[in-house]
Amino acid sequence: MLQLNTIRQDAEGVIAALAKRHIDARPAVEALLALNEQRRHLQSETESQQAQANALAKSIGQLFREGKAAEAESMKAESAAIKERLGELATSLHALEEKERAQLIALPNMPHAAVPAGKHADDNEVVRTWGELPQLSEGHVPHWELAERYKLIDFERGVKITGAGFPVYTGQGARLQRALIQFFLDRNTAAGYLEIQPPLFINEASGFGTGQLPDKEGQMYHITEDNLFAIPTAEVPITNLLRDEIVAQSELPIKMTAYSPCFRREAGSYGKDVRGLNRLHQFDKVEIVCVEHPDHSYTRLEEMVAHVASLLEDLGLHYRILRLCGGDMGFTSALTYDFEVWSAAQARWLEVSSVSNFETFQANRLKLRYRSEEDHKPYLAHTLNGSALALPRIVAALLENNQGPEGIRLPEVLVPYTGFARITGS
Repeated sequence: MLQLNTIRQDAEGVIAALAKRHIDARPAVEALLALNEQRRHLQSETESQQAQANALAKSIGQLFREGKAAEAESMKAESAAIKERLGELATSLHALEEKERAQLIALPNMPHAAVPAGKHADDNEVVRTWGELPQLSEGHVPHWELAERYKLIDFERGVKITGAGFPVYTGQGARLQRALIQFFLDRNTAAGYLEIQPPLFINEASGFGTGQLPDKEGQMYHITEDNLFAIPTAEVPITNLLRDEIVAQSELPIKMTAYSPCFRREAGSYGKDVRGLNRLHQFDKVEIVCVEHPDHSYTRLEEMVAHVASLLEDLGLHYRILRLCGGDMGFTSALTYDFEVWSAAQARWLEVSSVSNFETFQANRLKLRYRSEEDHKPYLAHTLNGSALALPRIVAALLENNQGPEGIRLPEVLVPYTGFARITGS
């Protein structure tokens, strides 16, 4: 969440920054500042009353020691009145703090200055394109038909077992999934990311820490009895490893990677845009996360973008990188780059990765800080994350773009992991 001091010191700057998201934040900011002023006033009165109570307690004790019980008893009535007022103030303060917190967590992150001020996905800025459009032979088909032809994915039995959006991978399809996961993890660890195997369920505090709760509560699978949530991405448990901790500045950057299944209750529409692997409720993804010093986080962001790009280039996938506009950016992000690969058989772009810098937004919720080597004080760190990579649409593009009369050719980098160079269904 945003830092309250930032809002108090530069309310107009915060309002102007959030306008990039096409949000009129003025009413919320002004309401928050009014609540804060009320709370500060009550806090000041509380401190004053407490000081009086402490002074009275000291005086009453002295009077009793001097044998002046009557005077002491008369002062005890005054002390009781102050204690009653302190109770009233504590109740009012708690109510104001809750209102102030509710207003604060409802505000999204402020976009970085480089974020385009657009409103929709069409306003996103293309910053780079790599590779050439795949040329397919006559008779090419989309990946869901290839999956059926080569017995790679059983969508119908997935529906029978669980429901729509829960595919079953079989044979060479299952092997391809495992190969991609291992390939991504190997490349990530070679780039200095520590491999983590996180829990697949999180508590409410973890969901709040990275911004999924309460913003995306409706998209998460919830186990009511235990009040646990299935993770929407490995970013959540990995980043929460450092919740409520102060790390040494010398430990930065802290780079981590993890594979996990991901679970999302996203409402799906009908048609080719959500058919096959295009939108799922359960899917596999390899994630990279970084905790960084604020002075270096944007250099780190560019490094993470370059790393994701290298994975796609090794897979031979034609891609483009988009800098998301304010209206299309996630709630917690300060700057996001999306990667999209070209799906030849569907003739459209498919998103396969988002790489974001959250600056201090997540760290403030997480109370994740580093201790400065200069003044030895704790400061909020910057957090970043990216998909490296999400598998479903990568698989879709690999199948569609590499199909031919003799099967589906795989990129050379995957052959050591799959044990075969071509998908034939055998």
